[in-house]
Amino acid sequence: MRATSTKKAAAKKAPDGPTDAVERELREAGALVVAGVDEVGRGAWAGPVVVGAAVSALGVPPQGLTDSKLLTAQRREELAPLVAEWTVAHAFGAASHEEIDALGMTAALRLAAVRALEALPVRPDAVVLDGSHDFLGDPWRVRTVVKGDRVCVGVAAASVLAKVYRDRLMAELGLDYPEFAFGDNAGYPSPVHQAALEQQGPTPYHRMSWAYLDNLPQWRHLKRVRSVLEDAGQTALDF
Repeated sequence: MRATSTKKAAAKKAPDGPTDAVERELREAGALVVAGVDEVGRGAWAGPVVVGAAVSALGVPPQGLTDSKLLTAQRREELAPLVAEWTVAHAFGAASHEEIDALGMTAALRLAAVRALEALPVRPDAVVLDGSHDFLGDPWRVRTVVKGDRVCVGVAAASVLAKVYRDRLMAELGLDYPEFAFGDNAGYPSPVHQAALEQQGPTPYHRMSWAYLDNLPQWRHLKRVRSVLEDAGQTALDF
């Protein structure tokens, strides 16, 4: 009995990494092209929000593929070209800091996601979004998956590719503002970033509608105030 119980427990053990179970289910339901989608940069204080879209292959994914947040920067850089080669197709979309200020985060996310999806060579029949909130909506056929970047290969691929893409972009944007160390923090509020912000004020790449400016009296007058229709979910990510 003990051996049988052990076998049953092993059979029920969760896989070590993301699988293609969600993609297969959607393909069996008639979706020929399934794109995994993930975003990066939502909680940053500077720079764009970037969305990656990846159509995964049916074969075994690169070893170690998972949520980009679980990987070191070096490992992401190593994985990215392998993931790019493994995917059937991938693309990126971005919404700038100006668009985030003007539209709010939810609308900016949708804009970036649509740009990524429309940049794919073939329009997806179904989209797998990381999380529980469908920020895409019609006309896209969407499946939301909580912790999708850890359980779904397409979303994990999009996560890694988008993270590497945005990190490189932020490093390039930061060349003219070395005190902010965007190459290290990618626009997120690290201690170095916060110290530079307090001393020098925001760069041309900072999101000027965000609440961090409320804590900087000398720069508070620069804050851009949006209408009451602004995205309610953004505020919780400002700190």
